[in-house]
Order: sequence, then C-alpha cells, then structure tokens
Amino acid sequence: MPAVSFTNLLVVAAVAVLAPLTVGFAPRLRIPAVALEIIGGIIIGPSGLGWVHVDLPVQILALFGLAFLLLLAGLEIDVHQLRGRLLRFAVLGYLASLVLGYGAGASFTAAGWVSQPLLLAITLSATALGLVVPVLKDAGQVRSQVGQTALAAASIADFTAIVLLSLFFSSSGGSTGAKVVVLGAFVGLVAVTALVVSGAARSRRLGQVLVRLQDTTAEIRVRFAVLLLVAFTVLAERFGLESILGAFLAGAIIGLVDRDSASHPQFRTKLDAIGYGFLVPIFFVSSGIRLNLTGLLHSPSALVRVPVFLLALLVVRGLPAFLGLRANGTRSTLALGLLQATSLPLIVTATQIGVALGKISSVTAAALVCAGLLSVLIFPLIALALLRRNEPAQAQVAEAPSVTQPVPEPEPHLM
Repeated sequence: MPAVSFTNLLVVAAVAVLAPLTVGFAPRLRIPAVALEIIGGIIIGPSGLGWVHVDLPVQILALFGLAFLLLLAGLEIDVHQLRGRLLRFAVLGYLASLVLGYGAGASFTAAGWVSQPLLLAITLSATALGLVVPVLKDAGQVRSQVGQTALAAASIADFTAIVLLSLFFSSSGGSTGAKVVVLGAFVGLVAVTALVVSGAARSRRLGQVLVRLQDTTAEIRVRFAVLLLVAFTVLAERFGLESILGAFLAGAIIGLVDRDSASHPQFRTKLDAIGYGFLVPIFFVSSGIRLNLTGLLHSPSALVRVPVFLLALLVVRGLPAFLGLRANGTRSTLALGLLQATSLPLIVTATQIGVALGKISSVTAAALVCAGLLSVLIFPLIALALLRRNEPAQAQVAEAPSVTQPVPEPEPHLM
C-alpha cells in the first residue's frame, strides 16, 4: 500500500480555522469566511508560497466538501414558498439572466476569451444561495418581502443552473437529446425515492426508532442523510450526469421530507457542523490552491477580464431584479439585484468542469473565480447598507398618521 501523507491536509485545515477566526477578530471587515478560505488557498498554493498542492487526501475530502455544500444548498430551498408571484418573478428573472448571459458569452467568445458561450451563460446565471441566506439573516430580512424574493430567485437560479450544467456539459458526453431522456429518467427515479422516503417518514414505528437513535452514537438521521447524498451522487454518475445534480437533489428531498423538526431540532445543526465545520472549507481552500493566479497576473490582458466578468455578473443577475421594481421599491430592488449577483460556489464548480472539458482555459477560469470572489466581498456589503437605510423610511411610513383620518376635536371641559 503506498504511503499517504496528511501534511497538505494539515495546512489546508489550518487555513480553514484561521479564515473564520480572522473574521471573528475583525468583524468590521465584513468579509465572508469563504472568500478568505479561497484567498488562503491561493497564498499557500503554487500561485503563492508553494507550500501545498492538492494530493489524494485533499482531493477526496474536497470532493465530499462540494457534495455537502450542494446538499446544504438544497436544504435551503423551501418548495412551499415557491409559488404565485414569487415563482413567476424568479422564473422570469432567470430566463432574462440566461438571455443576457448568452449575449455576454457570445461577446466573450468573439473576443477569444471563451469557446462556449452557453457555458459562460450558465456560469453567470447562478446565485450563491448558501451565501445569500446568512446575509439576509444578519440583516433580519429573511421573512421580509425582499428577503423572500431573494431566496426564491436564488433557489430557482441555483437549481436550474445545476440542471443545465449537468445536461449540456456533463463529462460523460453523449447527445443532448439522449441526455434529456436520461435526465427525465433520473428525475423520475428521484421523485419515486422521495415518495418512498416521505412514506417511510410517516411510519410511527420507524419514527420511534429514529427518535431513540438520533442523539446516540448511531446519529441515525445524519447517517440516512449521508446515505441519500452518496446514493443520489452515484445515481447521477451512473446516469451520465454530473454528480453535483444528485447532491443538490438529495438536499432538496431532505428539506422537503424534514418539515416537522419538533422531534429532532438538532438534525440540521449536525449537518451544518459536518459540512461547514469540516468538509466545505476544504473544498474552498483547495479551490484557491488550484487557482491559476500566476498566469492571470503575468498577463495584463488576462487580468482585465476580472472587472469585465464582474460587470457581466452584475448585469446578468442584477438587471432582472428590476422586473419587481414597482412591488419592491428602488432601494430594495437595488439590494435584491446585488444579492442575486453574488455568486461563487457554482462559478468554482463550473470553471473546474469547463477546464476539465477543455471549454475554457485555466487563466479564464481564474478570472471568473476572482470575479466571483469580488462579488462576495462587495455586493452583499452594499446590499446590507441599502436594506438598513431602507428600514427608517419604512418605519416612518408605518408610524405616520393617515391624512384621510379626521383629527378628533378636543372634548369640552365641564365647569
């Protein structure tokens, strides 16, 4: 058996600890820890100090980290909220993003930056649901109209982008028509599995056993979640689709089935602990290690792509927010557009797939990831400032007396 070294994993784990500590000691920076994790990976990787490379242990755990990240993103989708006006706005906004993204991709293809405009359109059309949720929670806007609109738009964008990426750019090859049939069969199998899992969840006897084992060393609910994650990931690969689709759908099904958490309030906390506490940071740090920043810095023409891609991200995902200008108001619409344009995890995933398939160069991939990093650093801060500035105006409107209400006359004093 060949010797396996965990030295690289040790340095990666150290960066994963230092990133949130830095945010904790300097809260005024308001930099998401995920951005510092990627920056830390760049510093310790070949483009920086050259201390670490992605060996087998880091590669395996990073792969699990990506799967768990998509599982947790799928958990954030509230299917019962996706209806009516919110659903129409989210769908129309995403269709507009695809059109704008394809136009941007065609322009960049003509410039020789990319070879496949559709890949760039899909990459630019996603929103980081896992990053938008904490921002809205910090602002106390999760249940507000703009918060619910942002979550609906991000849910539709993430899910559709993953499906399109798996459909058109799967590493397994094959014609698009055949993939549509395969995707339909896969979705049908997932739906049947969801029905079986949902039916099993209603079993009183099984429920009693789960409650008895859920907080013991068995951690049975967590084991079921991991089983579903691995099973759907394997199924997606066997169907010739990208594994990320299986991981995302596993999270969506767990979230759909796990509606009543009164008997297991710690279940999602435990999943967060495994994902955000262990596996997900390794994925982001290793993504920074893989980033070809050296090639980007050595080419001024390539470096120009970063602000151009950032602007494209803002246009592709930000402009569709103005479809709800009348309902949300100017400041809330601007904040919503900035939140929709916040994207990083799917950019990292899509660029890695694009490089593996030879659709984009490593330098272009690095420019796209850098643009995603800047979106995470800049856009949520401005959106939070707009939402906070909007609160006093809303409070004044709520407290102002109605001009149509008659002012009561003073009562006469009896002498």
